[in-house]
Amino acid sequence: MPHTSDAAAEIQRLIAIMAALRDKQTGCPWDIEQDFASIAPYTIEEAHEVADAIARQAWDELPGELGDLLLQVVFHAQMAAEAGMFDFTDVARAISDKLVARHPHVFGDESRDKSAAQQVRDWEAIKAQERAARAERGVLEGVALGLPALTRAVKLQNRAARVGFDWPGPAQVLDKLAEETAELVQAQAGADPAHLAEEFGDLLFVMANLARHLDIDPEEALRAANAKFTRRFQSIESALAAQGRRPEDSTLDEMDALWNAAKATEKA
Repeated sequence: MPHTSDAAAEIQRLIAIMAALRDKQTGCPWDIEQDFASIAPYTIEEAHEVADAIARQAWDELPGELGDLLLQVVFHAQMAAEAGMFDFTDVARAISDKLVARHPHVFGDESRDKSAAQQVRDWEAIKAQERAARAERGVLEGVALGLPALTRAVKLQNRAARVGFDWPGPAQVLDKLAEETAELVQAQAGADPAHLAEEFGDLLFVMANLARHLDIDPEEALRAANAKFTRRFQSIESALAAQGRRPEDSTLDEMDALWNAAKATEKA
């Protein structure tokens, strides 16, 4: 299957490769055995790897990561085609139709003279009409279960806020945060692990709500915190290595002092 510089031809080449991999007689045994459920985790993983390449500004890696993500779409579409459900053409048509319908200020006769915030409101209004057409009666219907939990929490809260179920501002959320923290401490004194996990979940849910009121993406904030922790812990490892030691050969006090030194250096 030769390479080509034509985008449409390369898409067709990829679809043909996927069909060959899934061929029951001559394909790859692993690919043949897969189904929607088994491939879904890979789809999520590949999306995260795209985000990771962008976060690291690894632009030379991004085409490959995007290709891996595109493969997931083609894989799902091929399995659907085999089941007589839909194919890649239907997938591409669906997103094209959706983009045109949701951008009447570009593809229709609406004015483009509006702010980005107004465009977001218009987008949400169109999505609400689409949900109504699908007979989604509940406010929270349609928020994907497979989203990262913090992201889904924010989306659920945003949906509820549209109908007035929301705190007035971050001050009230902080009060709720204190209340949930106290309940977690109380649960910790008990002997019920399930109740402790429930209270911990409540606390995380309120933290997601606080992030929403502060206009912070909680997933992005946690990713940044993870990166900071990694960076500072690696500073501890480097400082200890210069002394011919490893973290497991050191005390907590020693590592804590090196952590504070790395923190001070960053702030300086």
